[in-house]
Amino acid sequence: MRTVSLADAVTLQRGFDLPVSQRRSGKYPVVTSNGMATTHNEFKVKGPGVVIGRSGSIGGGQYIEDDFWPLNTTLWVKDFKGNNEKYMYYLFRSLDFSGFNAGAAVPTLNRNHLSALNVQLPGRDKQDKIADILGTIDEKIELNRKVNETLEQMGQALFRHYFIDNPDAGKWKDGVLVDIIELNPRESIAKSTEAAYLEMKNMPEVGMSVKTTARRKFTSGMKFKNGDTLLARITPCLENGKTALVDFLNDDEVGFGSTEYIVMRPKQNTLTEYTYFLARSEAFRAFAIQSMVGTSGRQRVQNDSLATYKICTPDTKLLAQFHEKMQGTFAQIRSNSQQIQTLTTLRDTLLPRLISGKVKV
Repeated sequence: MRTVSLADAVTLQRGFDLPVSQRRSGKYPVVTSNGMATTHNEFKVKGPGVVIGRSGSIGGGQYIEDDFWPLNTTLWVKDFKGNNEKYMYYLFRSLDFSGFNAGAAVPTLNRNHLSALNVQLPGRDKQDKIADILGTIDEKIELNRKVNETLEQMGQALFRHYFIDNPDAGKWKDGVLVDIIELNPRESIAKSTEAAYLEMKNMPEVGMSVKTTARRKFTSGMKFKNGDTLLARITPCLENGKTALVDFLNDDEVGFGSTEYIVMRPKQNTLTEYTYFLARSEAFRAFAIQSMVGTSGRQRVQNDSLATYKICTPDTKLLAQFHEKMQGTFAQIRSNSQQIQTLTTLRDTLLPRLISGKVKV
């Protein structure tokens, strides 16, 4: 392990301008300071590559396998100087860049200020081994995530087949949402009691899995129990599809979260999966978005508006069939999600120890 300046380890380059109006959908990811935004039909950098946030969200690290376009809010590695690309990605992930913030209102990194930052570099053989260990964990996490996405897509297709495209739907009783689903049901948590807490940022845009390890002392917020579906009611979270099925509490335990949740509780157990997929459906979300009120940038959908969403009450036997079919699917999603959380914790524990040399390879 040798200590070198970051400038001796890699060469960083500022990303490139690409206004939204000039982007053309293609196969190359457009990489921002905190993720992949859209795609473009051209690339600026050949993969694999590593990107860190320069403006808005600073530091961190993103590893891009294929060719890509890094935006001007990023810094990308122009020259790895013989180092393992994925190892450098994990090295960036382990560094704290907060002390290099040169911005006032907007966090900003100046790459020239990073030149003197000292990092520890093992030999290339050890870099390869560390990258392989951490990469294998990340690959399993990504595989589980993709499997969950596929399982959910299958569930959505079955939901449409049973309840939207079903030719018998015209024979069902006309009604509204609150006939079968209760909105924001009353629950209580004593003040200052420690309870499970779900942050809005951990609400998934795709897939039902959520990070559920946080616990906080209750002050205020929407309260929920297992089997409830949480719908983010505020812009842009609603438009982005943030929805979660509560499936991480003990029996009869009450958790809480943002006041910007709408809690949807089915009035019978066989409606649990139906409620979740209804909240994910295009027609329901379009209705919710059109019902939003408030000032620009802070619009919300209200309970009273959502309560009027028109539905055809499904046949009881059909609901029972759908519930039974989805039990195995949700069990697999739940198992994969738990494994994702376990692997994520393992990776986050190993990463700094491997990078620092405290764990030998």
